[in-house]
Amino acid sequence: MPELPEVETIKRDLEKVIAGKKITKVCVHNAAVIKEPSAAEFKKKLVGRTIKRVLRRAKVLILELSSGKALAVHLKMTGQLVYPGNSSKSRVSFYLDNGKSLDFNDQRIFGELRLVDDWKKLKFIRALGPEPFDITLEQFKEMLRLKKTKIKPLLLDQSFISGIGNLYAAECLFRSRIRPERPANSLSEKEAGLLLKEIKAVLKEAIHYGGSSIDDYVRVSGKPGSYAQYHKVYARQGKPCLVCKTRIHKITMGGRGTCFCPKCQK
Repeated sequence: MPELPEVETIKRDLEKVIAGKKITKVCVHNAAVIKEPSAAEFKKKLVGRTIKRVLRRAKVLILELSSGKALAVHLKMTGQLVYPGNSSKSRVSFYLDNGKSLDFNDQRIFGELRLVDDWKKLKFIRALGPEPFDITLEQFKEMLRLKKTKIKPLLLDQSFISGIGNLYAAECLFRSRIRPERPANSLSEKEAGLLLKEIKAVLKEAIHYGGSSIDDYVRVSGKPGSYAQYHKVYARQGKPCLVCKTRIHKITMGGRGTCFCPKCQK
């Protein structure tokens, strides 16, 4: 699933090519991805509207429209937004007044499109924790203080901190030298400070390189992001640690594969 850096990259790419464009036609090739309203209402209320702004909240994209409504896009596992589109793989195609289209592709049809009056009132938006870049050190230490949960699954909890998924949680913990099984409240103030610093640093680096093209993620242009070449532990099980040469281990936590260095991470 695309995480914060990938969705932020898509948001920035979209801002450059569709902000200010008017939607002239909507073709729904598979209505299963439209969660609200009905497909007919979805098309009717989008046609003739101008895309005013593109926003991101956690892993969700929001296109604010001239009508006052907003199109919330959750890519989930295999969703893609590609511009200009060609509709060959598209589940929904949005045609614009410049003669080009924006395609929503989704091979496994897990993604979700919602046209709503107020995106901030969506249940899953209201349940989100703070964005990583908005958290202060004092706030983060307080967030960890009473949490007995293991640190890796806690970082994946979107109600605790939003936008981080399996990939970046593993990378941040490695760079912080923290073992993924550690209870969150066992981290010292120094470790908490380093973890927050590395969370922000890793996410910023990943955004700079256009995200990590793992599985189905591509940028709006259809080209891959290039941050995967900088991964330290993710999907590197059995390979030597890039710091100490110890073999990278992989365990399962909360149903998710977790890679770490047993020597570097304590």
